[in-house]
Amino acid sequence: MDTLKVRDPKDVEQAVRDAIAAEQPLEIVGHGSKRAIGLPMATNAVLDLSALNAITSYEPNELIITLEAGAPMADVLSLLDSKNQEFAFDPMDTSVLLGTPRGQGTIGGMIAAGLAGPRRIKAGGARDHLLGAYAVSGFGDSFKTGGKVVKNVTGYDLCKLLAGSWGTLSVMTEVTLKVLPKAESERTLVLHGLDDVTANRAMTTALGSSFDVSGVAHLPASSLRDGAAVNGFDASRAATLVRLEGIGASVVDRARSVSTLLASFGTVDMIEDAASAAIWTSLRDVVPFAASGPLGAWPVWRIVCPPASGGAFGQALARDTGGDVFYDWGGGLIWAALPPSPDAHAALLRERLNAIGGHATLLRATDQLRNTVSVFHPQEPGVAALGQRVKASFDPRNILNRGRMVRA
Repeated sequence: MDTLKVRDPKDVEQAVRDAIAAEQPLEIVGHGSKRAIGLPMATNAVLDLSALNAITSYEPNELIITLEAGAPMADVLSLLDSKNQEFAFDPMDTSVLLGTPRGQGTIGGMIAAGLAGPRRIKAGGARDHLLGAYAVSGFGDSFKTGGKVVKNVTGYDLCKLLAGSWGTLSVMTEVTLKVLPKAESERTLVLHGLDDVTANRAMTTALGSSFDVSGVAHLPASSLRDGAAVNGFDASRAATLVRLEGIGASVVDRARSVSTLLASFGTVDMIEDAASAAIWTSLRDVVPFAASGPLGAWPVWRIVCPPASGGAFGQALARDTGGDVFYDWGGGLIWAALPPSPDAHAALLRERLNAIGGHATLLRATDQLRNTVSVFHPQEPGVAALGQRVKASFDPRNILNRGRMVRA
């Protein structure tokens, strides 16, 4: 396989134009940490952006950072942490789930995947924090979208389309993102022993309150996850978790109020600061289904559905397939590890999801499964047609990451 290492955006333009002329599609990578997600691509050429790794500018007082697409996530997060700031949408590190080396992700991969963590219920997703981008289209032309200010009214906000597009619309070369201060303090409230449906009601109660919760999750009791604990939680005992963040005095007061609110569901325990943060990092990175854990050989689905339907849906899915699930976003996000089968239970899963208006992505699977199963949820005809028109407006020759989201 040919690898084209680019040095600057001009190199990217030339590489795309050469690919168009040769009718040779390109696979776009930074360090390749997410190459195992999506359909196997129909290409023999790799466009390597790892040399585009500069932090172009960082203005902590303005809460804005501009980076080249190949900038390593580990370096960027370390820089932000030195200023007590963070990406508020809590981007997922896929290395634990996929069994790849830690610290290999890049900023471009983070935006292209758009995988937000538990704080999404409060802060929004990656696209909500992407202020602007420079990119190269499938025509081989550079373009700019958005800007370097938080309030941007420059016309169509095309940069939002790039988030979650998995590199199928353009090659991002530089992005500008909004950052936010880290919370001074955090506490996690824990209810033990609730079944999935009752936990769903407790999570909905917390989310519907005025106490500004920033994470709501549920780990059902499981014999399958034995030994794959989250921060010491016993997998044989269910745990429902509610996180509160902010100024210390406010967190203490709100934790007291939410504890009172949830008292009808059982005794509320409390975990503080560093121990609390470790729990939510484990949930964000799907540690219960780690590649090195008891369920490491099972396919893993990322399911998004209406939060109020999550508990009943996940409980039935685990029962009927013999699989294991846990919940984030108050029930709106379900992580499911299902026993190996010819289609990873895709037909059953998607039929049930279509009935409640949800969708599922096969985030971890063997190459054989990814060759036979639609990794991304099949779209309704009208939505699919719109997606095709968007793709054609950016990349009419289907040069960029051909076949990653829709089978070529």
